[in-house]
Amino acid sequence: MNMKYADLFNKKGYHYLDKIEEPDINSLRISINRCKVNENSEDLVVDDKIISDVHSIEIDEKLPLIQLNFDSYVSYSVINESFTVLDDYEIFEGNSFRIFKKSRYIDFINIGTIAKDIFYEETYTHYQIACLNHIVDVISFNEPQIIEIYR
Repeated sequence: MNMKYADLFNKKGYHYLDKIEEPDINSLRISINRCKVNENSEDLVVDDKIISDVHSIEIDEKLPLIQLNFDSYVSYSVINESFTVLDDYEIFEGNSFRIFKKSRYIDFINIGTIAKDIFYEETYTHYQIACLNHIVDVISFNEPQIIEIYR
């Protein structure tokens, strides 16, 4: 089944970054694990305080991996989720899988690269995958190919 990136906008649930690699020069492959909330709860002790009824989030081995293949990219970045900020400046569609219409990352690429000068007739897109623990940003002229990989 051919899937578009926008088809991922409404995917509910949690995701973990599995792998990010460059299978060929300047191409990018990102594998994402789909997750579930553990039904069993436990108590968590933090600074001598007990937080009751905590449920862990785990990889759901029954669900396929989501693999995104970018034939090329302008830039990509991985940030520790704990250090990210969302503000009213940025405008995007989607939930965990996002496309930005306006972002600080696009501004950075516009100022810090010559991508627009070289490909002045084309536009690039800011894709973001908001995972637990990692935020992956990709600027590309091409939409990624989306594949579900069954385990």
